[in-house]
Amino acid sequence: MRDINTVALSGRLTREAELKYTHGGLAICEFGVAVNRSVKKGEEWVDEPSFIDCTLFGRFGESLAQYLQKGTQVMLDGELRQDRWQNKEGQNRSKVSVVVQNIVLGRKPGGAQHQASHGEFSNDFDEDVPFD
Repeated sequence: MRDINTVALSGRLTREAELKYTHGGLAICEFGVAVNRSVKKGEEWVDEPSFIDCTLFGRFGESLAQYLQKGTQVMLDGELRQDRWQNKEGQNRSKVSVVVQNIVLGRKPGGAQHQASHGEFSNDFDEDVPFD
């Protein structure tokens, strides 16, 4: 039986997206999201951020990389992935990140909100829309 591995986040981008390619030509778009939670310190509630690394793969990442700018508000869902490796000193290290499957970008001044799902992007745009 497969376990459920789903995560949904809403936060702001902490850095510009970085688009790279594997030796085989697969696009990898990496960015960070800060997600706040409120914690009570004394009599006051304060925001406590968590910083989450996120990845988009393939044409999905290529298409969105230019829009993923620091400070942009996003809502996303995807799955958690844990990478494991050994550093130069031979110590075991690991990092949990989100592989994004759907993302909604917040509005920018003068701009429109954009929603995208993995596999949605194509070069075949149909100009004949049957409704207004």
